[in-house]
Amino acid sequence: MPDAQLLASLGSADDPSIAHTADVVVDVTSHVVSPTIVAGAVAAGRRVLIGTSGWSAERIAALRTQVVGSPGSGAVVIPNFSLGSVLATGFAAIAAKHFDAAEIIEAHHDGKVDSPSGTAVRTAELMLASRGDLGPFASPFVDQRARGQQVASVPVHSLRLPGIVAKQDVVLGGVGETLTITHTTLDASSYEAGIALALRRAAEADGEVIVGLDAVLGLDVALGLPGARAADRTEPPPTRTADSEASE
Repeated sequence: MPDAQLLASLGSADDPSIAHTADVVVDVTSHVVSPTIVAGAVAAGRRVLIGTSGWSAERIAALRTQVVGSPGSGAVVIPNFSLGSVLATGFAAIAAKHFDAAEIIEAHHDGKVDSPSGTAVRTAELMLASRGDLGPFASPFVDQRARGQQVASVPVHSLRLPGIVAKQDVVLGGVGETLTITHTTLDASSYEAGIALALRRAAEADGEVIVGLDAVLGLDVALGLPGARAADRTEPPPTRTADSEASE
């Protein structure tokens, strides 16, 4: 990015407070340590871009409280930096109003340590929110382990296999028909445009927590997603960033 300068790249053996001199701290660590790294950056009054998977609605709610209590800080949480993935999630949220049963199958490479993926969690949460008074999805026999993990009333099945980058299928079932919404990531280069957009938005975040690339792009408004809000896309001045070692 021509309008950003990397200040430091940190690994697990480094002191995370080194990043607190940057305008934006980029967290791409693991779901275990991410909340601690983010809390430290927010407490230091830094803006944070979170690309680590595993940020549930409960974690994000706690983060909002932290940001409100730390003047000058802000956060952007991006479960998936792929534009196609964000659109697929949006389409699934729209379809959720018209089907009473749904399941998610998400597949990633065998080096991804957390499951379900952050994208699957956000997809399920948006789908349930989109249903409003219709309530939870019908999910029979969820007490059986093979039925997957329940996320916002949607069974999620996680695959971890070599030869895969990322893929997600949202399967919705109705009377006499099914609808499958599929997104496949073929190469990590698909994330580059989304990372640049999210980083610019994070540099502007002030006392707010923005969730999803859809909100950054304004797709939440265009698709009528739950909690839609317009995203300010004014170009910020050059920023210095610090990121942590990615482990997905």
